[in-house]
Amino acid sequence: MNEYYPKAGRVILHVDMNSFYASVEMAYNPELKGKPIAVAGNPDERKGIIITCSYEARKYGIKTTMPLWEAKKLCPHLMVMGPNFDRYRDASKGMFDILRSFTHLVEPVSIDEGYMDITDCFELGTPIFIAETIQNRILQQLDLPCSIGIAPNKFLAKTASDMKKPLGITILRKREVSSILWPKDVLSMHGVGSKTAEKLNNIHIYTIGDLANANEFSLKTLLGINGPRLKERANGIDERPVDPDSIYVYKTIGNSRTLPRDVTNQRQLLEVLEGLSDKVATRLKNKRVMANQLSITIRYNNWKTITRSKKQTRVLYKKEEIYQSAKELFLAHWTGNPVRLLGITTSDLVDKTEAIAQLDLFSYENEAKKEPLYQAVEALQKKFGKAMIQKGIAVQPAAYEQKEDTSFNKDFLRENQDNGKDTE
Repeated sequence: MNEYYPKAGRVILHVDMNSFYASVEMAYNPELKGKPIAVAGNPDERKGIIITCSYEARKYGIKTTMPLWEAKKLCPHLMVMGPNFDRYRDASKGMFDILRSFTHLVEPVSIDEGYMDITDCFELGTPIFIAETIQNRILQQLDLPCSIGIAPNKFLAKTASDMKKPLGITILRKREVSSILWPKDVLSMHGVGSKTAEKLNNIHIYTIGDLANANEFSLKTLLGINGPRLKERANGIDERPVDPDSIYVYKTIGNSRTLPRDVTNQRQLLEVLEGLSDKVATRLKNKRVMANQLSITIRYNNWKTITRSKKQTRVLYKKEEIYQSAKELFLAHWTGNPVRLLGITTSDLVDKTEAIAQLDLFSYENEAKKEPLYQAVEALQKKFGKAMIQKGIAVQPAAYEQKEDTSFNKDFLRENQDNGKDTE
């Protein structure tokens, strides 16, 4: 069986659930199968948009993020239901449990997709046999379809899994990059958004092949460090390992809220910020991190969006501190125009156990009183380990629940937020 595995290199799978939320609803209620269905936000509010839809609904032109009213115009008999977060969480857990039954090298990247490194799994069969077994097991046990990409690295595996949906299995080799990927529009490349594509088009880079052969200095000037990285990806190069522990690394933690109507009342807007501060503080606490920077997002009723940040003089983790900082930023930059969305994001995060208390004159006296306790705790931790004594109970969230940011499909499992996104 070793002949099917590279002597040097890796075999990576990218498992991507197909139309995940809609598929879970159909698995829960088989009568929905074969019908145009959609999972959407609250139709009574403006965030009533399509989170995901079945492939039958897509035949009518319905797409993710489409307003619900527009989707109903395209398909008047569209069956719409609100999201059921407990149901999706259970399905996601079931899916990742199946993946981990093959290898411990499983890296969740969202609720409905993850990478697997099966380089050392040759005793289980060929890569294509393993992929077929995984796909069949998920379908039989959970009644959920998925697509799987097989490749020598994460970028190519992700690209391959997008090629055949639903229920596809695709192998993409590095030697095939020039013939398969290079002719495609650069916007179709994983990791290139519309704004990046527009910038690349401005320097006459239109295809993935153009990007693969572009001048590295020009790309770095245009896109910063991401420029050379995208060129590597376009050439099929990606050295990132499959890291199961990456789910515990957070770059940002935040929350946003789309308001049910445009708001100009300052008191009401500050109340929204206070509620967001509470959610952010809870997430910081759950993930045992503190923030050195805070930013707010204000989206006006004309869709103009501004983001303003402030480096903090001391680490943030309490609701009151987060709210005060967000309030100051908001009052300094709000124009008084009607607001439709507010958001708070914390960044420059540090682990709570490693954070250095940045004490000011007023907090020093209180902290000093606790010094004998700190010394006792430190002595115990040195002898028995840092996990021996901690403030509160540190419950490590399940791997499939580890997310970041406020965008769709991120961290909703923990907070049961009423927004989400299913990429496919």
